[in-house]
Amino acid sequence: MMEKKYHVYISSTLDDLKNERHELAKMVIELGHIPVTMDQFDAGDPGQWAFIQKTIDDCDYFLAVAAHKYNMLGDKSSVAEKEYIQARKRGIPVIAMVVADKARKSPSRIEKDKESNKRLNDFKTKLLENPHERWSNSGDLVNKSRGLLIRTMSIEPRTGWVRSDQIMEASAANELGRLSRENAKLRYELKIEDKEIMSRIKVKMKYTLRLLAYNKEPISFFYVNGENWENTRNFRYIKLFKILAPELYSVKTTSELSRFLGNVLNPDLAKKIRKDYPTPSNTVKKIMTDFRAFRIVSLAGENKGDEQWELSEYGKELYSFYRRYQFERTAKEKK
Repeated sequence: MMEKKYHVYISSTLDDLKNERHELAKMVIELGHIPVTMDQFDAGDPGQWAFIQKTIDDCDYFLAVAAHKYNMLGDKSSVAEKEYIQARKRGIPVIAMVVADKARKSPSRIEKDKESNKRLNDFKTKLLENPHERWSNSGDLVNKSRGLLIRTMSIEPRTGWVRSDQIMEASAANELGRLSRENAKLRYELKIEDKEIMSRIKVKMKYTLRLLAYNKEPISFFYVNGENWENTRNFRYIKLFKILAPELYSVKTTSELSRFLGNVLNPDLAKKIRKDYPTPSNTVKKIMTDFRAFRIVSLAGENKGDEQWELSEYGKELYSFYRRYQFERTAKEKK
């Protein structure tokens, strides 16, 4: 079986989002694909811009990140927007990550020029016309980008790249085609039965999501220099599933999930959570055990007494079903 890899072009303003681009590139590699950035090239140079255009054309997906800077060039546009226009021109699927309004802002990373700020807002409006997520910090950006990228690859598969030694010979391809045609009749006969099965599965998924939406779990937080657990908040299981599912496409330990929940759910951004178990380990284990009861996650093993968790196949199907429902509901509301 051929293992397909995708080229993912990562686009953003250069200086203010350098660390974020680095983390996104690591995420793409972890997914088994190839990140592409143009950090070493000058888009203001006509010769180099031609090379950047060709590089974008050869990519399978375009990941655009926008924050608080525009970096306007002499032609009143920015590198990031020029790259975005090129991707749209070539019909490359765009995944947009636009910083949330509530995200903390560093004075050095905010656009101060009035015209640049207007162009930045106009650019963000264009990005939000594509599949998108809002992000508030680097960890949030990586996690949401991972989930959105996986879904987009599933919904819009692209040509991608394979090793030359994996390409099937013509005879093998012809034989595969013959077998496919022979099975066409059987697939047609099973179509009605498959529809009935899918209908029952959808009913089960809707019921599971309804139960997750009804139930809550209190989570407390432990801050640096703190003396006890603070800021206990009740979170619905549907929200916990929404933010944890993309993270659990790869194996995560209880301690890693505790740090992740602490970073994402911290209700007091003015206070820094502690590094080790900023949320209670017993609470995280209870959440994962509850998810396991629904067959959403499975226990992958242990690492020095630290449980390891991953999304089950049913959990992946449930998350895909949930996100599709969210997209469909949004589309209906816009009509």
